[in-house]
Amino acid sequence: MAGTEEKPWKGRFTAETDELVEEYTESVSFDQRLYDVDIQGSKAHATMLAKVGVLTDTERDAIISGLDQILEDIEQGNFSWSRTLEDVHMNIETRLTEKIGEVGKKLHTGRSRNDQVATDIRLYLRQGIDGLSSEVLSLLESLLDLAEREYDTIMPGFTHLQVAQPITFGHHMMAWVEMLMRDLGRLSDCRDRMNIMPLGAAALAGTTFPVDRNYTAELLGFDAPAANSLDAVSDRDFAMEFMSSAAIIMIHLSRMSEELIIWSSAQFSFIDISDTYCTGSSIMPQKKNPDVAELTRGKSGRVIGNLMALFMIMKGQPLAYNRDNQEDKEPLFDSLDTATAAVRVFAGMIPQLTVNSGAMYRAASSGFSTATDLADYLVRKDIPFRDAHEIVGKAVQAAEQAGCDLSDMPLQSLQQFSGEIDGDVYNVLTLEGSVRARDHLGGTAPDQVLAAIRKVRKQMASN
Repeated sequence: MAGTEEKPWKGRFTAETDELVEEYTESVSFDQRLYDVDIQGSKAHATMLAKVGVLTDTERDAIISGLDQILEDIEQGNFSWSRTLEDVHMNIETRLTEKIGEVGKKLHTGRSRNDQVATDIRLYLRQGIDGLSSEVLSLLESLLDLAEREYDTIMPGFTHLQVAQPITFGHHMMAWVEMLMRDLGRLSDCRDRMNIMPLGAAALAGTTFPVDRNYTAELLGFDAPAANSLDAVSDRDFAMEFMSSAAIIMIHLSRMSEELIIWSSAQFSFIDISDTYCTGSSIMPQKKNPDVAELTRGKSGRVIGNLMALFMIMKGQPLAYNRDNQEDKEPLFDSLDTATAAVRVFAGMIPQLTVNSGAMYRAASSGFSTATDLADYLVRKDIPFRDAHEIVGKAVQAAEQAGCDLSDMPLQSLQQFSGEIDGDVYNVLTLEGSVRARDHLGGTAPDQVLAAIRKVRKQMASN
């Protein structure tokens, strides 16, 4: 009910807030998840105020004890959230005063909700990034294990979704690993830039009280306090940066999902996704649908949309704080939740993939995937590459007409296109020979795949 609890800013106003306005402007329904970091920040602030003499030690202890009780109440489900009190901050502060009396009102000395919420979000997001990074590491471990298991399994590599050249399945998995390693790096970079403390900026100009911002930053594990009070409370670029990193993670998972969906189809049959990560059809009893992969592909759009929403919220705001920024939390929370859940479910799904090496090999044997190897063979015979390209193109045309692969053509037939072709040509026209020949850093040769796996494992162990 409107008006049953006092507003923190009631002194300026002579009329109660309209109930519809209260409903429209409240944020406690979604920002209450910040309760833990809000209490953490308040305890650090109270500790700092006592250090500089604004609070007595007795007052500090009472405040911290009260906050600990509130934390326990919330976690045990004994806390009633009030929409009238607008947000998580005022709900906790009001309850604190109810518990410990007038001294509770001293907690807000030297700070504003502006720097308070900016600090809370950074603390919350810092935890969230650490959690998401841990999930990415788990997914990486799953992919590395799969790549190692299938390091020499031959499959077709595609461009334009057409058979291009033979590769190994392990090599393909390591491409996914590289994508996620960059994602991990982006999360780390984002965390480093974000780990700056707004507290002490107050509303926008700082405070007249002798706050020790370096001490508060130390208590909260920040690298340093924000250098400018206006910037500290008004920008959400750290949130945009995280949401951008989350969107890129989801784009990567979406691309992986697309390949898993294609590979698991009857037309490819390259892999089988465990029943645990699939669903059936309500009407077609034979169906096994790759729902986890499809949902991940769909949820990527939601995370990208969240990023666009925050861009739009921020783009026209003057300094310093504006109420527009209340709209930063829901898309931020949703992006963090969605990306974390998607990575976690992928990390569970990957180890349970069954690889159909026979189907992959047969597919790689079609589409003249070793044609480039034949061109390279001719180049080593001192034929210019463009001429070799034309020769092989004519050979492919002839093989198509004959209904066979290049490797199945008799030597005499191949020699019609170039007298430089000898019996050793069949060494390069085999799938095994093709992948082994690409034995260099970043290549698809099985030995290179194993070397890449060892390198990434070493990187992960050192971080």
